[in-house]
Amino acid sequence: MTIRILLVRHGETEWNRIHRFQGRSDLPLNQTGKEQAHALALALKNESFAAAYSSPLTRAMETALAITAFHPSAPIFEEKGLIEMDLGDFDGMEAQKWAEQYPDLRKTWQATPSKIRMPGGESLIEVQARAIDAVDRLTESHPPGSTLLFSSHNFVNMTILSYATKTHLDQFRTLRQGTAAFNVLIKDGENLRAEVINERSHLENHKDPTH
Repeated sequence: MTIRILLVRHGETEWNRIHRFQGRSDLPLNQTGKEQAHALALALKNESFAAAYSSPLTRAMETALAITAFHPSAPIFEEKGLIEMDLGDFDGMEAQKWAEQYPDLRKTWQATPSKIRMPGGESLIEVQARAIDAVDRLTESHPPGSTLLFSSHNFVNMTILSYATKTHLDQFRTLRQGTAAFNVLIKDGENLRAEVINERSHLENHKDPTH
């Protein structure tokens, strides 16, 4: 009586490449990201998706569309619960400048990130709550045995994986998510578990960005 979820992170954007926070900023995939999305699509082409759900942001939707090109019978839906973390005032900042301008906040973000709410934005706790609500709601709308595609983002994926692995949000970084990675989750009643995390072997010929 299980539902299987293929949870993917979008391919690379230009802001990923230059280490700039993008949050809700709506950037498309760059050329590398398009190639990554195609490689990811090839890795998942033999799956049988009942449906695909994507963050409404362009980079996630482009990735989902690349994958579902091999699955024309699977409907694709925008899902706001999968949108990236709202970084508020920090959206668009270069990571290095942020670290230099906010040293105290950076220390707290490194040590106890669950205690931080981005000024004008969200906390990890809030992101996890809406993301898990989306997982529960979407899986309940499909019969047991279905496989679903979720196309989302770095912070969203890591909070979902933290929940599935019972990892405290203060240690969420141990569950890394490279661009165009996929994860395999199993929803069994009320339980969610992870079978595969941050699988990227399909990207052997691509650079491994850190953001």
